[in-house]
Amino acid sequence: MSIAENISAIRARMAAAAERAGRDPKEILLVGASKMNSAAACREAIAAGIDALGENRVQEMREKLAENAYAGAPLHFIGHLQRNKARQVVGTADLIHSVGSLALLEEIDRQAEKRSICQDVLLEVNIAGEESKSGFSPEALEAAAERAREFSHVRVCGLMTIPPPASVPHGNFSYFEKVCRLYVDIGRNLYDNGFVYLSMGMSDDFEDAIAAGATVVRVGSAIFGRRQYL
Repeated sequence: MSIAENISAIRARMAAAAERAGRDPKEILLVGASKMNSAAACREAIAAGIDALGENRVQEMREKLAENAYAGAPLHFIGHLQRNKARQVVGTADLIHSVGSLALLEEIDRQAEKRSICQDVLLEVNIAGEESKSGFSPEALEAAAERAREFSHVRVCGLMTIPPPASVPHGNFSYFEKVCRLYVDIGRNLYDNGFVYLSMGMSDDFEDAIAAGATVVRVGSAIFGRRQYL
C-alpha cells in the first residue's frame, strides 16, 4: 500500500477508536514518525494530509530541512534531545515532545530567549520507571510542571509518554490511563486547563492510547513501512 493509503487506513482506525470512546476524532492529531524515511516520503505524507511530521534525530532533521521535506506541515521533535543539541531544535520544531529533565527545560528556555520566541514543549513522563529512558517520574512530574511555569520562553502544552513494549495485547492501556490522569490533574491544577497535547501511542497501540485519552498519536511503521536498520 502507498503512504497515502496507509494514512487513510490509520485515520479510519483512529476514528473508530475515538467513536468507541465517545470522543470526537477531529480532536486527535496524527503525527507521522518519519525517522529513517526520506524527504520524498515526508512530502508524500504531507500531500496525503498528515497533521504533522515527527523526527527523532537532530542530524536527520537538519538534513531533511535542507531538502525541504516538511513544507506544508508542522514539524515536531519526538526523540530524545540532548542539551547540547537543543539550540538546533528550538525555533525549528513547532513542538518538542521529549522534555524529560529540568536541565533540558532550562536550556530550551535559554535558547528560546536568544531567539525572542516562546517554544512549545511537552513534559515527558517515564511512566514505568525504566532506567533506559529519560523523563520525569510520575512522582516528580507535578514539581517539574510547577517549575516550568517560571520560564518565560517555554510554554508547556501537555505531556508525552513512551511505555515499555507490551508483551500482551492492550498491555499498555493501564500506563496510558495513568498518564491521562496526570495530564488532567496537572493541567487543571497548574495550567488552568490549558493543556492541549497528550502525546502517546504508536503503530502497535495507538487505538488503546486514543481510548485512554490521547490527543496526539505518533505513527511510523504503519505509515511508512518497517524501517531498515543498518
